[in-house]
Amino acid sequence: MTQIQCQNTAFGYDGQSAVCGLNFSVEAGDFLLIAGENGSGKSTLIKGLLRLIPPMEGTLNFSAECTPSRTGYLSQQTAAKQDFPAGVFEIVLSGNLGKKGLVPFYRSAEKQKAHENLRLLDIAELKDRCFRELSGGQQRRVLLARSLCAAEKLLVLDEPFAGLDPLISAELYRLLAHINRETGMTIIMASHDSEAAGCAKKVLHLHQRQLFFGGMEDYLHSETGKNFFIKKET
Repeated sequence: MTQIQCQNTAFGYDGQSAVCGLNFSVEAGDFLLIAGENGSGKSTLIKGLLRLIPPMEGTLNFSAECTPSRTGYLSQQTAAKQDFPAGVFEIVLSGNLGKKGLVPFYRSAEKQKAHENLRLLDIAELKDRCFRELSGGQQRRVLLARSLCAAEKLLVLDEPFAGLDPLISAELYRLLAHINRETGMTIIMASHDSEAAGCAKKVLHLHQRQLFFGGMEDYLHSETGKNFFIKKET
């Protein structure tokens, strides 16, 4: 089932294109890596996929199940996000806020989902801890669990593990691959980290325009892939 279809699309600001020539689709269960250097248009495209900015040209279509309230999102780490004066379970549970509507309390099913995501990310023992007392890797797991509470069919991530120790980042990328494989959650992730290539199924490579879209194996054998991820590893 096609969840997102992008045809001859461009996104930008104030009448100026930041990324153009986009022609790709995202199927249910895909793990799509949006690759490219800083300034290539990755974050702009992410904003478009989150429907925060409209296309400047072309079309962007979503399936009925991919509504904003059913989409989980994890952005880049910032100092503000590292200093939440709240408990872990409270933060994870708040991922359900977009689906609560006028209901003034969390339902038992929402609390159960929060517990399940804590277990999925192997941080159930942290549920009563204060968020700002955790390590960087633990905080990222908590915020990922929160995003999974919001997500039903689609999870969108923008440089989610930037700034973390490479070993911790590699572990978290493997965890994302496990979530995609075991739950069938569609994942779209923007990254310029070479470790990210090991967990995705498809790649969309940008440099202010689309340079490549296809399977990971084809990408790593393409000139675009060789000049990007393989060079980063040598």
